[in-house]
Amino acid sequence: MTGLTTEQLDHYNSKGYISPINALNSLEAKEVRDEIEKIEKDWPGALEGINRNYIHLISPIFNKVCLNKNILDAVESIIGKNILICGTTLFIKNPNEKGFVSFHQDAKYIGLEPHNWVTAWVAITDANEKNGCMRMLPGSHKEDLKSHEQKFDENNLLTRGQTVKNVSLEKTEPIVLKAGQVSLHHPTIVHGSGLNNSNDRRIGFVIQSYIGTNVNQVIGKMYVQKARGEDKFNYHQYSKKPTELMGKNEVTSQNKANEELSKIFYSGSKKIGKF
Repeated sequence: MTGLTTEQLDHYNSKGYISPINALNSLEAKEVRDEIEKIEKDWPGALEGINRNYIHLISPIFNKVCLNKNILDAVESIIGKNILICGTTLFIKNPNEKGFVSFHQDAKYIGLEPHNWVTAWVAITDANEKNGCMRMLPGSHKEDLKSHEQKFDENNLLTRGQTVKNVSLEKTEPIVLKAGQVSLHHPTIVHGSGLNNSNDRRIGFVIQSYIGTNVNQVIGKMYVQKARGEDKFNYHQYSKKPTELMGKNEVTSQNKANEELSKIFYSGSKKIGKF
């Protein structure tokens, strides 16, 4: 295993994130973008709303990214050798649209405990300050979960528009990535992203998240795949790896997983968002 260096681990433990990690080459990143745009063209609406989640279940190409050795080596350095793929999602910001991600903590509504898990954000296109890259509030992962206001903003790419108020932009750090590079962040770090003011799409393929096999879902049910090691706990339902793009079995598997995920996302909420 070629995992994170001691210096990188110290950075993660201190600040709550690490980047960049080289994972995909430029051709592999383009292959993922081409796959996304093929689905958008041939199956309109198939990546919208709740269906932008669990996308590794509908495409062998997406699934291959989740099993990328460079990513898994880095993840293993943080959560150990027994690793499950718990979910994936797409964060796409098109030019001339007003999509943003409010400052929030991943662990607030997801129900994964203990917090032995990490989110991998894979840049499919370059991500920079002009096109709305992520920004992290360093060190915020060391604090308790914060109060979130549920705004359900029209252009917010989060389920509830969940927002940690009064985050100083000046205190956050931009996560600038080249296509194919990855950042890893802690479940409780405060993070968000702004508008895409460029002339191209900003696409992030997010493995949310890699979890240790000791992590349970305390709100509902999640579908997982084994990435590495062994699962002695068997807390979760296992899903099959996709064998074809948007096949009948693949779409059925995604729909089943997303039905359960929606229950988790909106547990205790009186309102349902569009994602």
